[in-house]
Amino acid sequence: MTRVFFGLGSNLGDRKRNLEESLQHLRKILHKSEIQVSPVYESPALLPEKAPLDWSRPYLNLVAEGFWTDSAEALLSEIKKIESSFGKRNKERWSPRLIDIDLLLFGSEVLHTENLKIPHPEILKRAFVLDPLKDLDSNLKLPEKNLEAVGHLARSHPDHSPLWMGVFNITDDSFSDGGTWANKNKLWEAIEKCEEYEISIFDFGAESTRPGAAPVSWELEWEKLAPILMELKNRYANKIIRPLVSIDTRHYEAAKRALELGIVDILNDVSGLSDLRMLDLLKSSRCSYVLMHSLTIPADSAQTLPKDTSAVEELKKWFSQKLKVIEQANIDLSRIILDPGIGFGKTSDQSFEILRSIESFQTFSQRLLIGHSRKSFMKIFTGVEAKERDPESIGISLALASRGVDILRVHEPISHKRAYLAYEHAQLKN
Repeated sequence: MTRVFFGLGSNLGDRKRNLEESLQHLRKILHKSEIQVSPVYESPALLPEKAPLDWSRPYLNLVAEGFWTDSAEALLSEIKKIESSFGKRNKERWSPRLIDIDLLLFGSEVLHTENLKIPHPEILKRAFVLDPLKDLDSNLKLPEKNLEAVGHLARSHPDHSPLWMGVFNITDDSFSDGGTWANKNKLWEAIEKCEEYEISIFDFGAESTRPGAAPVSWELEWEKLAPILMELKNRYANKIIRPLVSIDTRHYEAAKRALELGIVDILNDVSGLSDLRMLDLLKSSRCSYVLMHSLTIPADSAQTLPKDTSAVEELKKWFSQKLKVIEQANIDLSRIILDPGIGFGKTSDQSFEILRSIESFQTFSQRLLIGHSRKSFMKIFTGVEAKERDPESIGISLALASRGVDILRVHEPISHKRAYLAYEHAQLKN
């Protein structure tokens, strides 16, 4: 069996449906029925000079991973059949596509024939390939290339794009949106709207971690989360393309039950692996894991990192120590997502130090998540209450997105994504 990666893109017709149908075809021909699929990225079309105006249609792109038992040429033939099943297409290179499928990698093989070049010669030029490839395996290295892992390559690309993680706090006392999602009709309306805008990750939590919040038992937390997760499982049954589902919890018992449902993709642990039983959950699943730095849960403004040391250096030491523990447990480090924990055990100045020095964390190949939305460190330059801080949050998101951050966790993901897409189009990058 050979591990293979495909790049899929569509910018014509029902783009998402085109991708879904193509993946269903791929699943039938590959060795394993369950192929792995990255989140969907939206990007402007690459166009030559003087291209027709109607070619300027944004693409939806993703990368899929699977296993193949025959030759690369045989797989290419199957790919052409899938593309042909979508009917007549314009053969001009930059023209709009109902579906475009590229064979990116074929194990560690290097092939250069008249019909097939592997690795795909355009991988390093295309952020819309590197970004989703990194989401599947940030430690992956390209054959024939003496290069860094794709995690580094993706975030250093000038056209790197982040994923947007929408926050859904199913609590009554969260610092900025407590009680908002207790209304189930409002919750599902918001989820449907996020689906429409291709928000990549939905993060559900049922315990407030704001300063002064009362701890919640795992039983109560699970009572709130279980119905939502069950509904999501039914909603996405038989779908290959769907938002990633993240559970924001520090409780082993709640995390275990969430994973058993088979719908959760990410464990978002605000306690930073304080319960080592979380390692057992990682061993028995394929989920990703957000390793967040914190000193106390709930957050306590009286307990912060030492003010006479570099917050960035302290965090880098902490991440290195935790990653060593995870690696010793024989867990693939590409599944780990690092979160500096803005506002948790940091002064406002320290939070800004971290944001201003965000490139310092690129020494790690792991994906980087920042949760800055509406947080109190913004009081340095705004006096508005938490619920009114979305404009400031969007401004920070745009700065972080342009500097290699992989995931941005925000309360109004649609507004953030819309602002970012406008920002990207204004850059006129081709």
